[in-house]
Amino acid sequence: MKSESNNITNNNNDDFTEKRLQLVKSLQRKGIRDEKVLRAMSELPRELFVSPAFFHRAYEDSALPLSDRQTISQPYTVAYMTSLLNVRKGDKILEIGTGSGYQAALLNLMGADVYSVERIAGLQKQAMKIFDMLEMNITLNVGDGTIGWEEFAPYDGIIITAGAPHIPNQLRGQLNINGRMVVPVGNKESQSMYVIIRISNKEYSTEKRHKFKFVPLIGKDGWS
Repeated sequence: MKSESNNITNNNNDDFTEKRLQLVKSLQRKGIRDEKVLRAMSELPRELFVSPAFFHRAYEDSALPLSDRQTISQPYTVAYMTSLLNVRKGDKILEIGTGSGYQAALLNLMGADVYSVERIAGLQKQAMKIFDMLEMNITLNVGDGTIGWEEFAPYDGIIITAGAPHIPNQLRGQLNINGRMVVPVGNKESQSMYVIIRISNKEYSTEKRHKFKFVPLIGKDGWS
């Protein structure tokens, strides 16, 4: 089942509807203009993806803790990265770092064919439960996301939701021609957002954007 058959509305908690719309308005004020991103965020119930202890804070524009010292990213960060990815309906997108599952669900709701890799099995299992509840067909894998997922390459977009020490070379090589990769790169304290576009088999363009702070990208082509 693809995103158009999702029962998002049926699963929504009416108590959060106004908070969700207020969050979207705040993102617009902060410069998010991609209507597809804003529409999906106005429909997707973020409260399903946060830890129970932070349920009441689901629509704050802030990152919140998950288990295993991971986080669900700040809504602004999610919206900003997704906008940079320039998602079109039917795009095949690889996500590195499933985490709570919120980013993958957002991409699915936008009509993308989503593949997501998570290194922590417990997080992946919890995300899968939510995807099943929302009737979202998202392909998941537990493993080292820094080397990508060659089996289903090439991808129209790759989004990396953890801070990398450098642009992961194997991931870059799994992009389709004209495909985009959005990745935060820097040290463990601060990263700059990069957009990499594959121009040809051997040529890429690289654009550096604003600074953010993510949990570290762990793996063979990331942090040890």
